[in-house]
Amino acid sequence: MRVLVVEDHEELAETVAAGLRRQGMAVDVVFDGEAALERVTVHKYDVVVLDRDLPGVHGDQVCRALVEGEGHERVLMLTASGAVADRVAGLGMGADDYLPKPFAFTELTARVRALGRRAQPALPPVLVSGGLRLDPARREAVRDGRQLSLSPKEFAVLELLLAARGTVVSAEQLLERAWDEAADPFTQTVKVTVSRLRRKLGEPPLIETVDRAGYRL
Repeated sequence: MRVLVVEDHEELAETVAAGLRRQGMAVDVVFDGEAALERVTVHKYDVVVLDRDLPGVHGDQVCRALVEGEGHERVLMLTASGAVADRVAGLGMGADDYLPKPFAFTELTARVRALGRRAQPALPPVLVSGGLRLDPARREAVRDGRQLSLSPKEFAVLELLLAARGTVVSAEQLLERAWDEAADPFTQTVKVTVSRLRRKLGEPPLIETVDRAGYRL
């Protein structure tokens, strides 16, 4: 899952981003509405965590632009006001969910995950293929009863391959969906991660390399 955090309070933004990254998400951060509108034209996001009270381009304007745009990102709006009228206004302009500050991080994570599932073709909460079972919410991966110890990126790549249901996923798609904008597209990052993932999955091999196309389960 790829997430954009839009929050002018830099410390809060980085704290939220760090927490979501620990949950295996690829997270980019911007601190104003103008930068947010620019970023969504460059990358495809599943969820935008959007502070409503942004300076300059207000969060309401950003939300409307996202809703009216061609993207499929879901919007979780944050605000310091928990008044019912504000929640109704936020949802009325197209936000998919609304969370008042201060919030429990576990609730934020749960809401982001729920919105992320809605941003994609419908997928079950637990992904299963043969003896392989992946539970994104619990961060658990099991093959034939054996618990797998995966890094966040290995987990994210496996989740994307399982979600593809046997179709090919290119290295570019994996880089776009599992890494944030700090990733260098000219490195061997994806290849190395897939190689490590193969070793951890064990025999018989599950991940197939499709020449000049990508990978599939």
